[in-house]
Amino acid sequence: RLLTSKRAPREQPVAPFYYFPCQRWLAVEEDDGQIVRELVPVDEAFVKKDSENDGQSLATLGLEQKAKSTTYTVKVKTGDKKNAGTDANVFITFYGSKDDTGIVSLKASKINKNKFERGKVDEFTVESVDIGDLKKIKIGHDNKGNSTGWFLEWVEIDAPSLGQCLKFPCGRWLDKSEDDGAIERVIFPAELQTREYIPFVPYEITVYTSDIFGAGTDADVFIVLYGSDGICTQQKSLCLNKREQRMYFERNSVNQFIVELEDVGDIIEKIRIGHKGGGLNSGWHLDRVAIRRLLPNGK
Repeated sequence: RLLTSKRAPREQPVAPFYYFPCQRWLAVEEDDGQIVRELVPVDEAFVKKDSENDGQSLATLGLEQKAKSTTYTVKVKTGDKKNAGTDANVFITFYGSKDDTGIVSLKASKINKNKFERGKVDEFTVESVDIGDLKKIKIGHDNKGNSTGWFLEWVEIDAPSLGQCLKFPCGRWLDKSEDDGAIERVIFPAELQTREYIPFVPYEITVYTSDIFGAGTDADVFIVLYGSDGICTQQKSLCLNKREQRMYFERNSVNQFIVELEDVGDIIEKIRIGHKGGGLNSGWHLDRVAIRRLLPNGK
């Protein structure tokens, strides 16, 4: 007689879930103008806390992710030549010692409504996870539009959290009918034009607007932090654009920002906060401000 034994079914391993909070705009007219974002996963416990209204919110996690990212200010100079400007869609890729950013579209210039015009400098914000030391960039366009040829003078990339500003000289056409016909180029930084300084640190700034009639403002709110020994930061606007100014600082609201500023040390002795006036509703009744210096360990 054949005897068989019944074995308990083997438990299949449960595939892990990965949670990627964002809580930010992917829109040309909002936030920093980017329509693609890199997100890093967080522990499931944070998401459960949020669902139970107990502990850190996903919105705060989104800001924490922003603080852990490297924020680059990208300036692009179009040459002062006939037909130097372009209507095509321009993209850029950063290549670092550890990784690259992938293709980033330069959609929303912080300076000019019509970007990449002859003789103009445009400014963009690019965020990325840590890619290491920046080694080179690739910049180009899709050759779409009425006037596609582009003469690129230079690109400047400033990373305050790294304390480094790099200049990438080009001085060539990106045009199928000019130069060598290429519409994208790989450019390396000019070592003699590299500027290094003390790295900035991210501060979490929470602003509480009072709950009284007319308390909100649409003005451009700025802040300055003062540490010991006379150290202070630059004056920094909390909103990136006028649309954010209209969204934030409403009556009885709480608005939180991650701002990269000069490191004033462990003690903040005072702050200066105000606005630049202008507009229909510039008056503001400020209740209080809370500030946290975000160190690498998250404290």
